[in-house]
Order: sequence, then C-alpha cells, then structure tokens
Amino acid sequence: MGKIKKAHDAILTVTYMAQHLHIHDAEATDAPPRIKPAPSKSKIPIPFSYAPSDDGTDENLLILLHGLGKSRLSIPFLYEEAYAWYPSFDPLGELIPRPNPTSALDLMVKVMQHLREDCTWPMNRIHLFGFAQGGSVAAELGIKLSRERLGSIVTVSGPLLSYPTLASPSPTPIHVAYRTSALPISELPAFKKGFSRVSDNKMAAEGGMPASKTEWEPIMRFWSENLGKRQVEGAYEVLSGLST
Repeated sequence: MGKIKKAHDAILTVTYMAQHLHIHDAEATDAPPRIKPAPSKSKIPIPFSYAPSDDGTDENLLILLHGLGKSRLSIPFLYEEAYAWYPSFDPLGELIPRPNPTSALDLMVKVMQHLREDCTWPMNRIHLFGFAQGGSVAAELGIKLSRERLGSIVTVSGPLLSYPTLASPSPTPIHVAYRTSALPISELPAFKKGFSRVSDNKMAAEGGMPASKTEWEPIMRFWSENLGKRQVEGAYEVLSGLST
C-alpha cells in the first residue's frame, strides 16, 4: 500500500532586507529519524506491501490506494486480491451512485495513527495517491482529517462522495487528474469547497490510469512542489540587517 519516495536537499535561506548581511547556522529543528520503522501487519489488518527508500533516508511516504476491481489496475506494488474499499453494489448488483465510505475512512484513520505514532512519520510527509475508488478514499480522508496538514493528495478520476461543508477547508494540497467519462467536470467544484489548494488536469476522455508523459507531467510537477525536503546539518541562513 505504501512506497517511500526520497526527497532531501540542502537548503540555503536567503532573505534580503537591507545593506548588511549576517551569516549564522540555521536553527536546528526536531527532525524525525532518517530511517523509519516499517509498518506492522498486526496494526494494518489488510494486505499491503512496503518498500523503504533506496538510499536509506525515509523522507516522504507515498501510499497507493487501488480502485474497484480484482486487478491492480495498472498501479504497481499493489496486491491483486484488492476488491473494494467500501460497499459499492446494491442487492441487485447495481453500482451505488453515492456509496458510504465510512468503513474505509475508519480503517485509514487507524493506518495514519499507526504511521504517525509507531513509525514516526509526520503527517505532512505522508502523501496519498488513489485511482478511482481509491482516489475517492484519499480525498475523503483529507476532508475527515481537515485539521491536519497531510503532505499531498492525488486522486485519479476519484470524485468526492460528499459535498464538503467545512468551516475552514483542508490545508492539504490536492491534485485531481480526471477523465470526463469517469469524473464529470461538474464534480470539480466540490474539491474547492473542501480544500484550500486544488489543482487539476484533464486527460483523454477514455482510459484508466495516466498513460503518457503528457498525462503524468502535471502530477510529477505537483509532487515536485509538495514533497518534503530535509533541513541538513551544516546549512547556513543569510539574513540582512544592521550589525549587532
């Protein structure tokens, strides 16, 4: 369900305010450990796979959420025995137009709690990527945790199942990649009611997951803007002002 993506760069903060510059060590922050404990199968009661960062520095966690169906639906690293996140069919076998995702959200809240408390992941370093039904779960989780700032959310053709009525929208940035055959344009305003930072890109009308460089490029740009970076030791801050 999750895969680590590495993102750690040296940072030099430059603020120009006057004619005199002063250089000093950047203030230390309480950074989480570079290597995070792996999620426990006893704490996450559904099948998942986990891959730590290739370079040994676990800086961002990307959680991949599958869509409705028997297969992995072109998302790598997911189990084939993945079906539905919540009840999706009525007794006659018809798709429920507005299903209730409560069971999936309750599960994901427990997953997020485990990742934060036991695996030392800050909430703002956890990123969600969901396809179709998985995208709806990711977006609805952002609404449910609207007082928290997650790293980011990407939903591919997964609409919001509710119409948000939050006093303050979620601060988590969200990107909506959509095909009109699966997510009509009329569904987009709901995201702007629920989130303060929303971007989107329209893909070809038919298809599933992004299938070309053109369709992936806006998502990759969104990640480049929102993946967390580590404040490294030895970084310096340059400030301007009068000498003291």
